[in-house]
Amino acid sequence: MAVGAPGAVRGLRTPAGTGSGVSRAALSRALAVPLVVGLVVALPGYVTAQAGTGQRDTGFWLQLTLTVYAGARLSAMVLTRRGRLVQGAFWLFCYVAMGVAPLTQAVIGQVPTPVVGPPSDTTWAVALVLIGCVAFDAGALLARHRPAPRWRRPRPPASVSRRRLWLLVAVAYVGGVVSIVKLGGPAVFFTSRQGISDSVRASGLTGAAGTSQVGAALVRGFGTVPALLALLILLRWTLTSKAARRSPAAVLALAGLVVLNVIVNNPISNPRYWFLTVAFALVFTAFPRSPAVYRAALVTGVVAALLLFPFLDRFRYDTGATHRARSTGSVLEPLTLKDYDQIGMFANTLTFVKSGAGHSDGRQLASDVLFFVPRSVWHGKPLDSGVRVGQWMGMTNTNLSSPLWAELWLDFGPLGMTAGFVAVGYAAARTDRRYARRTLEEGGPGALAAVVVPVVAGYSFILLRGPLLQAAGRIGVAAVCLLLVTTFTSDRRKLLR
Repeated sequence: MAVGAPGAVRGLRTPAGTGSGVSRAALSRALAVPLVVGLVVALPGYVTAQAGTGQRDTGFWLQLTLTVYAGARLSAMVLTRRGRLVQGAFWLFCYVAMGVAPLTQAVIGQVPTPVVGPPSDTTWAVALVLIGCVAFDAGALLARHRPAPRWRRPRPPASVSRRRLWLLVAVAYVGGVVSIVKLGGPAVFFTSRQGISDSVRASGLTGAAGTSQVGAALVRGFGTVPALLALLILLRWTLTSKAARRSPAAVLALAGLVVLNVIVNNPISNPRYWFLTVAFALVFTAFPRSPAVYRAALVTGVVAALLLFPFLDRFRYDTGATHRARSTGSVLEPLTLKDYDQIGMFANTLTFVKSGAGHSDGRQLASDVLFFVPRSVWHGKPLDSGVRVGQWMGMTNTNLSSPLWAELWLDFGPLGMTAGFVAVGYAAARTDRRYARRTLEEGGPGALAAVVVPVVAGYSFILLRGPLLQAAGRIGVAAVCLLLVTTFTSDRRKLLR
């Protein structure tokens, strides 16, 4: 594949005429401005004007400040000249889950999960979230002004090996079929998440006492992740290469993977955050260079998260078993449901640490990294953070969130949390820059970053919500799949073209 001027990637060419591209970008910005004003001013103002029993105390004003700050940063992501996928996903999550939703809860006076500590712990939690957001921005700023190295060892970028891609396709089909058979057939995947959970328990994947989730995580991981990655790589290849579109093997493999993903990665039997990852990855793999698609995805993400996301919870249970919260009569009531318990759970984590548990000094993170080690081998392996705090709270349902702020605080305390978000911001900015290079300037059909970065951006919603231990299984499977297909060779005969 020939790469000429920046943006001249085969199959993803710039629209004819520079003026046309500029006018479209200007029109897109003009349409986005009213929505940006709505993010920063109108929506927070509407929420604060609602009637409720919440107190307008220090915690409320800090929460309002956090919402406005996250809205301003999300607006900057919407209006940026080049898409910043990972940073955009971060600020989308912060605006909705750490901003508007807890602001609504503070105004109405209803929280989705009990907060067992004093109000000062909630105030402190909001302040720490704001500190983490500022630290994230500081890390992104450091990445922007990172000095160029004095010497650089030339090395071809990470690409997809043409031969090993077919091995990944085979793994995807085998993993998908094994998952379907183990869980009772394709029909189970179109019932509910409760139906899938019942099938997992019936298959014996959770161990004799149901205490080990390693087997279930691996089967579900290898049933979903390889299928998604193989689909994305083949999708990019066929969109950017005439040779791929003329290849019967590539077209048939792509068609089969579409069917497989409809079964194993549909929104009915999967967590909503995972389906959000799938949707995010597909959109930005198919349209990596469209500013309009990027801006529409972020703005639509806000609308969907506020209006649609809570109602998709109906797929979690079988008919008649849906969870209903106490009705307040407010149109914002869906934002007081369990989906948005992140601020409250961070406050509970602060109380948990103060109660005598103390910081874990990295043991929780070690448990996340070594998720594949069963508890029968690692005696005393920590539970995931949400379960630990939930059990301490006396909750019967311990499937609770543990946002990244709480994870870092539980392990490393205030300095570690702040340093962690500086590192996350730095990594996010560097990743976005690499994505821009691989899709706009240097990328070919097999540019790995053009596929991996959309997946990372989508999966960041899961990582930010937590707990990390629940998210680690699919990360491990994805790492194995990427190692399988990655090559750094410059030999074009071994690459996709």
